[in-house]
Amino acid sequence: MSEQSQSSAPQEQMNFQAEVSQLMKLMIHSLYSNPEIFLRELISNASDACDKLRFEAIANEQLLENNSDLRIQVACDEEAKTITVTDNGIGMNREEVINNIGTIAKSGTKQFLESLTGDQKTDSQLIGQFGVGFYSAFVVADKVELSTRRAGDSSDAGVKWTSDGTGGFTLESIEKADRGTQIVLHLKDDHKDFAGAWRLRSVIKKYSDHITFPIMMLEQLPPPPPPSEDSEEPEEPPKEAQLEQVNAASALWTRQKSQVKDDEYEEFYKQVFSDYEAPLMWTHNRVEGTQEYTSLLYIPKKAPFDLYDASNQRNGIKLFVQRVFIMDEAEKLMPRYLRFVRGLVDSNDLPLNVSREILQDSKVIDSIRRASVKKLLSMLESMAEKEPEKYSEFWVEFGQCLKEAPGEDFANKDQVAKLYRFDTTQNAKVGELTSLDDYIARMKPGQEKLYYITADSYTAASNSPHLEIFKDKGIEVLLMHDRVDEWMMSYLNEYEGKSFVSVAKGDLDLSGIGLDDAEKAAEDKAKEEKAEQAEPLIARIKAILEKETSDVRASTRLTSSPACIVLGEHEMALHMQQLMKQAGHEVPGSQPILEVNPSHPILTMLDEEQDEDQFASWSRLLLDQALLAEGGQLEDSAGFVKRMNEMFMALHQRST
Repeated sequence: MSEQSQSSAPQEQMNFQAEVSQLMKLMIHSLYSNPEIFLRELISNASDACDKLRFEAIANEQLLENNSDLRIQVACDEEAKTITVTDNGIGMNREEVINNIGTIAKSGTKQFLESLTGDQKTDSQLIGQFGVGFYSAFVVADKVELSTRRAGDSSDAGVKWTSDGTGGFTLESIEKADRGTQIVLHLKDDHKDFAGAWRLRSVIKKYSDHITFPIMMLEQLPPPPPPSEDSEEPEEPPKEAQLEQVNAASALWTRQKSQVKDDEYEEFYKQVFSDYEAPLMWTHNRVEGTQEYTSLLYIPKKAPFDLYDASNQRNGIKLFVQRVFIMDEAEKLMPRYLRFVRGLVDSNDLPLNVSREILQDSKVIDSIRRASVKKLLSMLESMAEKEPEKYSEFWVEFGQCLKEAPGEDFANKDQVAKLYRFDTTQNAKVGELTSLDDYIARMKPGQEKLYYITADSYTAASNSPHLEIFKDKGIEVLLMHDRVDEWMMSYLNEYEGKSFVSVAKGDLDLSGIGLDDAEKAAEDKAKEEKAEQAEPLIARIKAILEKETSDVRASTRLTSSPACIVLGEHEMALHMQQLMKQAGHEVPGSQPILEVNPSHPILTMLDEEQDEDQFASWSRLLLDQALLAEGGQLEDSAGFVKRMNEMFMALHQRST
């Protein structure tokens, strides 16, 4: 550690942003159930600072200031009850200190506070995920001093930050000969045991053994032997303690898989990717030949809080080149639908000064991406086949991400579709999911199509009138009720050579499914007779609704409902049209088809109605309720209510 002398510049008192004060109050008083995590977070920040310097020094070697030996040092003083964590990484200037520590700008504090669950153990582990780990120092310390200087700045550009965590902090300019950051924690009495060297070493080994920079501490010397009264030889001067490395500091991914234990993979994941839970699964691969690279890819157990936040969709893959960290969130290494994957790729074929722009057109990156995707999808297939319960956990967390694949990754569309799971009309309750292969295995004789329906909820899908004929015939229908499903099905046209057909769109022909030739002929004849008998009634309804519908026709779908809306094969479902409009998007206008069930008592009543005004009112009521059943929105809801009331009054008068 370098000597530092304070300048005569006065201290400047500043206040924390409100969210930061709230965060520290939570941490200090109630949040942490495991206080030793503070050291993991401070060492992780120090490692990040060293990584950033090593990367920036590729383009500007002067930043190293003739010292390329990047390291982290931890020291303690039991008498003074202090812990000091020092790094010679990139450091910070005054503005960066204010932005990174005093305000919400870089810390993710707001999102962290919004994500607290109330479970102390869970909440205490969230800090790394949101980048607010520095504040964990106040769990064990009642005063924190941070001294820092950015690499490349002059020695008089140092900054000292001091706070007791009660709402504000002081800033002052200092002389700092060495680049980097030093943090001194003045421990609270109930945490003074952390000032012991043995305790610190055990915490470092537990949480930070895989940090790739050496973590140094003074070696622990045995106590000197007691002086011997009989000895005539002069006593040797006490041995001076030397710095020694505490952590393994080896890049775990460079080791052979056979040499890495499962708990090492898990601890590495939790440390590097700031997750408090062990991963669900991982794959570690070394490729040699025309290209040389290593990948270590993890599937988390739980989805991060912002996985489906379109404004903040991050990629979890870190890029290394020859063990040198290059960048976080290397989005070219993984498609968006696999953005939940965490891990790293270490390439020997890329230049150290690679940039995001270079990655855009890199054949090396394209090859690594293709191979990584194939490996991940194969791993998921294996999990689904051999560990179905584990795969169900995965699907609940990340299934909606995979549903984005057909529009993004045509080459792997069929392999991804094999991983899909859906509710169906054959499952007893929501959550009993079916694969497309299982659906095909249960198809009726003569069935060549994969039938599905999209809706905005499981209840809406399972109760749709479009399913009536399918339930009567025992034909299974896939129930799709995630928002992404309608978009997904616009790209997923077939699977295993069989076409997908929406039961709510286009013409529907179920003739012949599950029937012999004689039964099929009888069914077709009955349909024709039914349609002929209904022609006059349908013509009357069509005349009333000619401006609101593109057609009115007898339904082959309905058995117990009076009417339903049918869209064109390539039209967007009504519930999705409403979502798009609410989001400010323009939706092409179109008129639906109204299908009616001539056998229903309501249609019989309509056919017998001689009052044309009453007939017109009830025809529009028929259309309105069909629109509502499909998730549509009425343009004249007041008119709908009025027609309902008029119908109730008319039925009452007839009954009396």
